[in-house]
Amino acid sequence: MVTGWGVLSPIGHTAEQHWSSLSRGAGGIAPAVSIPADQMAQTVVGEVKNYEPLGYFSERELGPLDRVSQFGVIAAREAIKQSGLTFGDGLSERTATIIGCAVGGALTQDENYRKLYREDARRLHPLTIPRLMVNAPASQISIACGLRGPAFVLASACASATHAIGLAFQMVRSGGAPVAVTGGAEACIALGPIKCWEALRVLAPDTCRPFSRDRKGLVIGEGAAIVVIESLEHAKQRGAIIFGEIVGFGMSADAGDLLSPDAGGMSRAINLAMKDGELEPADVQYVNAHGTGTAANDQTETAALKLAFGAHAASLAISSNKSMTGHALGAAGALELVSTLMSIRDKLAPPTMNYLGADPACDLDCVPNEARPMRIDAALSNSFAFGGLNAVLAVRRFV
Repeated sequence: MVTGWGVLSPIGHTAEQHWSSLSRGAGGIAPAVSIPADQMAQTVVGEVKNYEPLGYFSERELGPLDRVSQFGVIAAREAIKQSGLTFGDGLSERTATIIGCAVGGALTQDENYRKLYREDARRLHPLTIPRLMVNAPASQISIACGLRGPAFVLASACASATHAIGLAFQMVRSGGAPVAVTGGAEACIALGPIKCWEALRVLAPDTCRPFSRDRKGLVIGEGAAIVVIESLEHAKQRGAIIFGEIVGFGMSADAGDLLSPDAGGMSRAINLAMKDGELEPADVQYVNAHGTGTAANDQTETAALKLAFGAHAASLAISSNKSMTGHALGAAGALELVSTLMSIRDKLAPPTMNYLGADPACDLDCVPNEARPMRIDAALSNSFAFGGLNAVLAVRRFV
C-alpha cells in the first residue's frame, strides 16, 4: 500500500505541484541555466527550477550532500511527513530504504575533474567520495530520516527507480519489512555528462515529443520521487490513508543490444507485471509509458504494448510524462509511478505534450496535448533501460 509520496522535479517542488503541472500540460523543458550553452550542441534540459538548497538544509548539512542526495532527502521527508509515520518502537530497524540512482553525484565528479584536469589542483575536497558515490542518496535518506533497516541503491540505468520500487514492494509483500521508503533520485545536468549524452546522438535540439512524428530525441532531466510502501496490515493498524496499491512487478532482460530496445523483452516485463498483479489485459485502462522521444524507443514500446495487450492495446490511454519533465534517468520511474497513482486518484490521464501528429509506427492513443478525464482502476508504469533492462509496475485503485 502506498501511504505517502514526495516529489522534487522540473515542474514542481512538491508532489502536488508536480501533478498540477502534469495535469495542465505545463512543461519544465527549457534552455539550461546551470551549464554554459556555448559548450553544448543541444541546450535544452529539464532542470529543477528556482531551487535553493539553503531553503532545505543548513550550510553544515550541505557539506556531504551532492545535489542528487539533496533531492532524495527532500522527497523522502515529504513522503514520510505525508504518510504520518513515526519510527519508534523498533520500526526504524525494520524499515527498508531502497533507492534507484543511475549516475550518482555527477555534479561533484564534474566539478572535481575540472579542478584536477583544467586547474591542475593538487588536492580535492575531502568529501568528494562521500558526495559522488552512487549509494549516497540511500545513505543520506537513511541518516536524515533515522531509518536503520536495509538501505541500498539499485543502479540499472533508466530502470533504476522502478527496479528499486519493485524490490521494495516484494520485500514488504513477503514480510521482509513492514515499511519501505523507496523511489529514485538523479541530478546529472553537468557539462561532462551532457557532452557524453551528446556523443550518443540521442538528444533533441528543441524539446521532447514522445510518439510524435518529427520527434528528434530525448531531453535530460533531473529530480527525485519517493513513496512510502506499507503492508496492508501495518497501514490499517495505524489508521493510515492509503493512496493506491502496487499489485505487480515484472522485469526482464533483452539479452541483446546495449542500446537498441527489444519489443519482446519489454512485453515480457509487461506480461509478468500483470500476471503478478492478477490483472488481465482488459483490466488495465492506462499506461504511463517510458516514452523517451527517441525514434527507436517509442516505436519499440508501441510494438511491445501490442504484443502484451493484443487487441486491447487500441483501447489503452498512454502518455509520457517525459514530454514535460525530460528524462530523469534513474529517478524517472519513481516520478512516473507517483504520476500514475495520482492519475488513478484524480481520474485523469495526463497528456503527452509537444505532439505534432501521428507517426505510423506509433499508432496507439497517446493522449496528445491535453489531459483526459477518465476512470482508471488499474494502470502500468513502464521503464526500459539501456542495457536491455526492463521493469514494469502494476498499480490499482485501493477499495
